Amino acid sequence: MQNDCPNTERNAVRRNWARGLGVLGLLWLIGCGAIYGVMRQPPETFGRVMARIPGPVAFLVFPFETLWTRARAGTLEVGSAAPDFSLTKLDKSAQIQLSTLTAQRQPVVLVFGSYT
Repeated sequence: MQNDCPNTERNAVRRNWARGLGVLGLLWLIGCGAIYGVMRQPPETFGRVMARIPGPVAFLVFPFETLWTRARAGTLEVGSAAPDFSLTKLDKSAQIQLSTLTAQRQPVVLVFGSYT
């Protein structure tokens, strides 16, 4: 006659591991959803939330770059008008708004980058 106790205990341990992995997977999905939702918020809100996440956790645990690319993709297509925005002049003397420049039929060149 065989003793079924070791198999029963082993099966219980396997079920506990599977349950634990399931809980971790669910927490990971919830975390991905939460970070994705925050990424779709204005930069100020995103910055406040990310400042509270310790160290590089968001970058190491979650697919940060993929989430960021999808969250900030936007809906503009080639040929679409640029969204209106305003910027302060370098000498801080005034604000420049894109719609005022395009209304005057002046060509506008937007350069994104760093010269340092």
